[in-house]
Amino acid sequence: MKRVKTIIVFFIAFFALINCVRAHEMRPAFLQIKQTGASEYEVLWKIPRIGNQVLSISPKFPEWFTLKQWTPPVESGTGALYTYKATSSKDIHGMSFTISGIEETIVDVLVEVTLLNGEQFSFMLQPAKKIGEIPLQASALDTIKGYFLLGVKHIWMGIDHLLFVLALLIITYGNIRRLLVTVTAFTIAHSITLSLAALGYLGLPGPPVEATIALSIVFLAVEIIRGQQGMPALTSKKPWLVAFTFGLLHGLGFAGALNETGLPQQHIPLALGFFNIGVEAGQIAFILVIILLIKGVTEKISWPAWSKKILPYGIGSLAAFWLFERVAAFWN
Repeated sequence: MKRVKTIIVFFIAFFALINCVRAHEMRPAFLQIKQTGASEYEVLWKIPRIGNQVLSISPKFPEWFTLKQWTPPVESGTGALYTYKATSSKDIHGMSFTISGIEETIVDVLVEVTLLNGEQFSFMLQPAKKIGEIPLQASALDTIKGYFLLGVKHIWMGIDHLLFVLALLIITYGNIRRLLVTVTAFTIAHSITLSLAALGYLGLPGPPVEATIALSIVFLAVEIIRGQQGMPALTSKKPWLVAFTFGLLHGLGFAGALNETGLPQQHIPLALGFFNIGVEAGQIAFILVIILLIKGVTEKISWPAWSKKILPYGIGSLAAFWLFERVAAFWN
């Protein structure tokens, strides 16, 4: 009985933590510096919102790079947007700057710099690395690293995507071929729509996409329960088909974060490709961690029969909450 109580407390705490974190709230901040004249620049600073609070972080430049607020800040459901005009008395190649307050958060900052001579720079700053420096020359490696990390961070902070993958794993667990085919179908599907949406060839409003993603998780939770009851279910018969179908929608969800950040015009294929690779790397890492937990913990414990329902009911309940929350947001 003590073991059963421990299991219940663990899962309650797990799903409470997920609910606190929510989904898609940990998007990166974005700093864009665009040269418009010999010594003139436009600076865009986008700060994400966590819950009801806009993060208190801001870029700090050297004295010779002077900012003047151009338009009033604009706040939206996802954060706040600031636009500035700047003048510089020096060449900004090699210029160092910091993101004040980032060390108190878990938010990354994607930096994009565009100069009149066509040079573009993209790199990522993190809480442990809040000092940035504009390179002396453009580097494709910076773009690769920045967008790969952005992809990894997005999948790991996208709790709804992870729960969908977890549900697929539960349905296909024990059959490695089914698991590989299903995950591959999901990967191909969301890669297609992610790429098309990021390049501007496909687009749907964000709120309906996010609500449908939540609905897809509810659907899989119901399919898991039906399978446990010995009832025929579409997902148990053709999991790859369900993964591919809903994967198209999840790709649009991935594209939402990427569209907010943008793609560097000089390295669009690299940025898009390595963002996608980062998403896949994060997804594979998550699957491996779950499999190791199953092998190392759950398979060594004699679980009561009813305990198998805890996870699908927890996943479905949380996804249903997201569904109602996101549908209600249509009218806000």
